[in-house]
Amino acid sequence: MSDEPLVGLVLVSHSRVLAEGTADLAREIGVGRVAVVPAGGDVDGGLGTSFEFVERAVEAADRGAGAVLIADIGSSVLTARTYIAESDRSVRFADAPFVEGAVAAASAAAAGADLDAVAAAAGDAYGHRKT
Repeated sequence: MSDEPLVGLVLVSHSRVLAEGTADLAREIGVGRVAVVPAGGDVDGGLGTSFEFVERAVEAADRGAGAVLIADIGSSVLTARTYIAESDRSVRFADAPFVEGAVAAASAAAAGADLDAVAAAAGDAYGHRKT
């Protein structure tokens, strides 16, 4: 991981396994330069979301340039948005597809993009066709 301040990513999912797997992929795309931290599952280890997990993940991901939160569905979006509303940290929510958005955001962050540009790159992933 680089010492220069880069935007970090927090992946908020109902599933710990999905968040961790997507984080692994995004870290590879970010060539190990970008802090990509999963915040998946509930505090009992099941499906769900946890404000506490998001809070800890943002603390780990923010290395001086803020963090972008990408959520999967439903209450994970609410949890991420609630964290942002209550936080005094430099954080943004990316309305983005979970996996594709994480990959696009990691690539932008690794290139040194700022917080708004990383969030925008994640959202732009909606337009990437697979055909």
